[in-house]
Amino acid sequence: MTATLRSTPFSVLDRSRTRQGREPAQALRDTVRFAQRAEALGYHRFWVSEHHGVPGVAGSAPTVLAAAVAAATSRIRVGTGGVMLPNHQPLVVAEQFGVLESLFPGRIDMGLGRSVGFTDGIRRALGRDKDAAEGFGGQLTELLGYFTGDRAEHPRVRARPAEGLRLPAFVLATGSGAEIAAAHGLPLVIGAVRGEETMLRAIDGYRARFRPSVWGEHPHVVVAANVAVAATREEARELLVPEAWASAYSRTHGEFPPLAPVSEIAARTMSDRERTLFEEAMRGHVQGTEEEVEAALTGLIGRTGADEVLVTTSSHDRAALLDSYRRLARLAGLSAGAGPAPGAPEPPGAGRDGTPPPRPAAVA
Repeated sequence: MTATLRSTPFSVLDRSRTRQGREPAQALRDTVRFAQRAEALGYHRFWVSEHHGVPGVAGSAPTVLAAAVAAATSRIRVGTGGVMLPNHQPLVVAEQFGVLESLFPGRIDMGLGRSVGFTDGIRRALGRDKDAAEGFGGQLTELLGYFTGDRAEHPRVRARPAEGLRLPAFVLATGSGAEIAAAHGLPLVIGAVRGEETMLRAIDGYRARFRPSVWGEHPHVVVAANVAVAATREEARELLVPEAWASAYSRTHGEFPPLAPVSEIAARTMSDRERTLFEEAMRGHVQGTEEEVEAALTGLIGRTGADEVLVTTSSHDRAALLDSYRRLARLAGLSAGAGPAPGAPEPPGAGRDGTPPPRPAAVA
């Protein structure tokens, strides 16, 4: 184990992926159980996601699911990765997180993204259009104002019970989202979706433009990555196959499907385009034996200066997936009982009295 890995918090994002032949309800129950196991392994945070009308994802209401996760755990931080703000009114989002923070004080994270519905039909059902993401910066300002009391947009409206609370807020970003995080003084969550060089440029720009705020005095970078650890390199690779095939299928058929077993995917005859997209989706992840993953993560943390790593891996084989998270926890030096107790100050932005939070990197 290395000092770099041991000093870096590791967290989990679970998308409540559905699996072939199983009901969506099972995926949601699996998410809650997975959170309990992640807590026992010593992971720092457990986040859930928002997707609408996607057959392969059961998580459509992240604040509702976050409440179930928080109720089933006692120590791990719980949040969203994220609530897609353009899909919602900021007042409602503030109220939802105000309720969560009031019920589970000191344990709730507010992760916010700028994506809109996946298809035209979903966007119409949500009452949004393709350009809704362009207003993310203004929506974010309005949302944060409901917590701080700076209600410039609707001065007579007060979000109850959100006003006065300071739960940590994060921006999930690609491209211009990093600039918005910097301008608002918020932590940045970013992955190499468009390649590592693009990610590194965005991180550099975020740090250069960061403006201290009541939400954070210093830049805080959370790097998101798929991480697959197994006894052999081939077993680690197999963990990534179901998600890669689902991605390739969605780009050729317009629908993101439930995760299929590796054996079924291996038996398929892929078209040339499907094969190209599948192989593309298999690249850029952290995978291999414990020794290989240790070296790869050390390099990734070194290149990005990450304050935290958010592991986003999904797979059809839940037992193998949990084994991967166990191996990673061992590599990172995590342990049962690690992390802050409920109600303890937690950077960035855990203070409830309006004072700036301590530096995020100061707490493992």
